[in-house]
Amino acid sequence: MNSGAPGKLAVGRVKYFGKHRGETLLTASDDGCVYGWETQSGRLLWKLGGHTGPVKFCRFSPDGRLFASTSCDCTIRLWDVARAKCLQVLKGHQRSVETVSFSPDSRQLASGGWDKRVMLWEVKSGQMLRLLLGHGDSVQSSDFSPSADCLATGSWDSTVRIWDLRAGTPKAFHHKLEGHSGNISCVCYSASGLLASGSWDKTIRIWKPQTANLLVQLKGHVTWVKSLAFSPNELWLVSAGYSRMVKVWDCNTGKCIETLKGILDVAHSCAFTPDGKLLVSGAAD
Repeated sequence: MNSGAPGKLAVGRVKYFGKHRGETLLTASDDGCVYGWETQSGRLLWKLGGHTGPVKFCRFSPDGRLFASTSCDCTIRLWDVARAKCLQVLKGHQRSVETVSFSPDSRQLASGGWDKRVMLWEVKSGQMLRLLLGHGDSVQSSDFSPSADCLATGSWDSTVRIWDLRAGTPKAFHHKLEGHSGNISCVCYSASGLLASGSWDKTIRIWKPQTANLLVQLKGHVTWVKSLAFSPNELWLVSAGYSRMVKVWDCNTGKCIETLKGILDVAHSCAFTPDGKLLVSGAAD
């Protein structure tokens, strides 16, 4: 661990912002490190190395005790937040791992990547529990439903797949949500179980995943949609496109209520703080 702030941090390499936990923000970087920041002051808390390739994604566990990072080195690393220490290195993917998500109880982890595979892991032991096959191209995004019964994954095959993870199911049955005309770049559940998907077709779709019904389609981005986040109260959905702007949408009307500009470079990601009072976007500036 390197807890000292470098003389000049290469923030141009920072690509993704993870979810907040209290006053700490995670960023994943092309330099192979994960950075931890104090949100109020912007102070660098730690810089963690270990991956041997660019870090593609990072995410806190819901209980705040762990975070996971994925990399082009085909691995997932599990880290202890309090000690800023790597606890497990999960190996099994054959190509770059692009996404990771924790179950609501923080006991399981899902990952997906360029090998078209979705893997379900036990966090405590680091053992792979299930291999989910079905996507025809790279898996770029994932999110557990609030009940943990289902896992949503988005792929470059232009589909979202909803995997049934209930213990009594002999195989991980899944159904497809179809309609996007481009790669699926991001998926995100709301607290009540609605699902949003963003695509290279420049649109966002909000679904009722249990019935595969499309509730609303959001149009307004001029480039592909890179990141999505529901506000905790579900009144708003925020989206970052591959451009210098972030959009805020009214979930009830489907209208864009705010376009936030002023970002110096491409807005790679966006996230709300748990209290919904702060919206953070990450860029390569």
